[in-house]
Amino acid sequence: MASLRDLGLSEYEARAYRSLLTTGPTTAKELSRASDVPMGRIYDVLNSIEQYNLVRTQTASRPKKYVAVEPTTALDRLLEDKKRELEEKADQYESIVDDLANELDAAEPVEEQFWTAAVGPDETIDLLLERLAAADRDIVMVSSHPSPQWDMQAVSEEINAQLENALDRGVSVDLLLTREMVGSMSEAVGRRYRETLQQRDDFDVRTHDDVTGSFNIIDGVEVCIQVPNPLSSGEAFGMIDLKDPEFAANVHEEFVPRWEDAEPLEF
Repeated sequence: MASLRDLGLSEYEARAYRSLLTTGPTTAKELSRASDVPMGRIYDVLNSIEQYNLVRTQTASRPKKYVAVEPTTALDRLLEDKKRELEEKADQYESIVDDLANELDAAEPVEEQFWTAAVGPDETIDLLLERLAAADRDIVMVSSHPSPQWDMQAVSEEINAQLENALDRGVSVDLLLTREMVGSMSEAVGRRYRETLQQRDDFDVRTHDDVTGSFNIIDGVEVCIQVPNPLSSGEAFGMIDLKDPEFAANVHEEFVPRWEDAEPLEF
């Protein structure tokens, strides 16, 4: 069950406020009895919920009397306090991340081969987005056909966001698509290409129908290859990420003639 404690009140504060709703204007001593809040704590509790703006006081009376603010108003005030607290926490965490991003330097890349794999649609997209986020210099993306198990609009928007971030970091992006892939994109995705990506100097997108696979080359040393499902035509089975400069160079060498023969795409 929902509780006032979920909105930040202590047990004693919640008891005191609930009791005030039933007692009406009352003194601290009377409220202590009604709420089972010890007399030695009641003034601290009342001061606390007064700071939350949950009670009003009649200071002219002797002894001083307290009355509860209406529940709707009280709950709105507690909610606003919680929202403000969460926003401050979010700002604090963002500042921590910024500081750590400058402090935590990745180790120097090794020349050894390294590969990993993801299986399943969600894991495949997560791996691709992770590797796009790691690009420092350039990204080559080749996409031949949409995969039916993906929400193409949602996936395209996630990829677009990573490409925008990469461009902001000074990474160049070459994107080669088949017309089938272009046709699978929604108007919203096309509009984002027109209004954001296509205006960038380091972004180039072209079409070529003689493309049979989907892969990505990251910084000229890493290749992410989409693996088709052998039991279901058109579906993606997973993705292999291989860090091997020699292999990446060979893949890029095969890519260049298709790229040079491709047509610039105007969305």
